Amino acid sequence: MTRGHRVDITAAAIVILGVVAAGVAAIRLRPVPEVTIAGAVLVNNKDPRKQVPIPDAEITARSGPATGECKSDSTGFFQLTFKPSIRLGQFVTLRAERAGYEPFEITKPARDGIWVIGMTPVPTTARSDAATQAIVISDVRLRYSVKTTTTMNVGPFGKMFEVPGTNGVPCGERPPCSPDGKWKANVVSLSLDAGEGNAFSDLRVSCIAGPCSFAEREPTQWAKSGRVAKVAAFGWASTTTFLVEAQVVRTNPTVLLRQSYPIVFGQTMNFTLPAGAEGPSIEASLNKTDIVFPLGPDLRLSWADCTVKVDADQSKLIRCELKPGYRFQGSGS
Repeated sequence: MTRGHRVDITAAAIVILGVVAAGVAAIRLRPVPEVTIAGAVLVNNKDPRKQVPIPDAEITARSGPATGECKSDSTGFFQLTFKPSIRLGQFVTLRAERAGYEPFEITKPARDGIWVIGMTPVPTTARSDAATQAIVISDVRLRYSVKTTTTMNVGPFGKMFEVPGTNGVPCGERPPCSPDGKWKANVVSLSLDAGEGNAFSDLRVSCIAGPCSFAEREPTQWAKSGRVAKVAAFGWASTTTFLVEAQVVRTNPTVLLRQSYPIVFGQTMNFTLPAGAEGPSIEASLNKTDIVFPLGPDLRLSWADCTVKVDADQSKLIRCELKPGYRFQGSGS
């Protein structure tokens, strides 16, 4: 091999190494997409009805030097992002902790999917003494009020009025005229008042006497409140008589008290409030003493921690978990 050939081979090798180095550098400079882990924390139970959400569970995840942490919300949902970023497929160790539950830990590759974590309550045997001394809560009821309206019938309304006749006088383009424009017509209008706080309902206007075939009523006009109505009729022959009939009604605001019973699972209870509910309170018996506990806007109870989730229709799903030292009747935990 001549010296020239060796120079050419060396130059080619340098070029190839440069291309490889540039490719490696490009790969290293390419931004790594963020890997997000999302899932739900539930009570570990074979019965799906008892797999209730666990709020405020502390979630931590680690993959090498990368870490992420968050807390579950009122529905048990959690979502965390690693810093620094990791790649899909890297092994992740995820740990969940919450007072009253055994810690949960799992290690698996980071993949697209939903991580469902089932946390097991601390065994009853470990809390039997505390449960024996716990305050027993029974007969739990939810009370709230809703505003509505009730409509009552005040009584019937009736009034007659006459439309004078024109006795076949030609209209001569002097309105008002008959519908065909041939005969002169008379128009009579009335303004009716149902009275303070009242309104008309089912109002009718009818011709009851005279040449009704040569008379017509005009469309009824209503005031916005329904208290005032304007009626009119016209005729183009001899005198006609019209009758106005209606029902007078009164609408009053009303507050209704409603009651429901929360669903209790273990140490938690769940109930919903409609969008228009006001003044919610919990009625319960604590060691056989009946007590009313107003929830207030912050949903605070002395014996339970409550969380709320507002749905799209503005109804509220409320979940309350008993504090240490309390238990529901029939629950040994």
